[in-house]
Parts: sequence; structure tokens; C-alpha cells
Amino acid sequence: MTFVLAATVGLLFALGTFLLLRDDLVKVIWGVAILSQAANVYLISMGGITEPTAETVPVLAGYYAPFPQTADPVVQALVLTAIVISFGMTAFALTLSYRAYQENETIDVTEWPR
Repeated sequence: MTFVLAATVGLLFALGTFLLLRDDLVKVIWGVAILSQAANVYLISMGGITEPTAETVPVLAGYYAPFPQTADPVVQALVLTAIVISFGMTAFALTLSYRAYQENETIDVTEWPR
């Protein structure tokens, strides 16, 4: 399972970097979005499973139930926040790219006037 997660993160980073180096502005924006999602997958995979502590044990679980190992909730909360922020920034960047298309009549950044 660790190899699958490492391969997924590597492929996402490679695809994001490939798209980031294109001339098309929309592909660059998608590259940035994919890179941020690759970072999120990396953080979740490195968050891992930890031994339960007083903060991660449910209050109503009772004292006699054996607690299974749990994932770190702080990492999950931070990644959820990063996903929402990444979605908002991608939408904003796509809006700016549409405005740039209206001004320059192309989304190829090498053809824009200097």
C-alpha cells in the first residue's frame, strides 16, 4: 500500500509539473491545481495511523472497548482546509485567465504582447 501511495504522489507531481511548463494558460492553472492536490495526498499518506491518545479517543466510547488505531485528525482537518482553499484559488485563476483571454484574444502566453 505504501508503494501505491508513493507512486500516486509521484505521478501527480510529475503530471502537475508537466502541465505547469506548458504555454497554454489553462494548462498551467490545471498544473498548479494538480500540484496542490498531490501535496494533499502526500500529507494524508504521511499522516498515517497513530496510537490513540486522550484527544483522539471518542468521549462516549466507554472504558471497556478496545480502541483501534486511528488516523491523526489534525492532518485531515488541515488537508480539508487546503482542498477548499485550492478550489477557490483555482476558480479565481480561471476567472483571471478568461479576462486575459478577453484582453489578448489568445490563451497562449508566448503570443501575448509585451
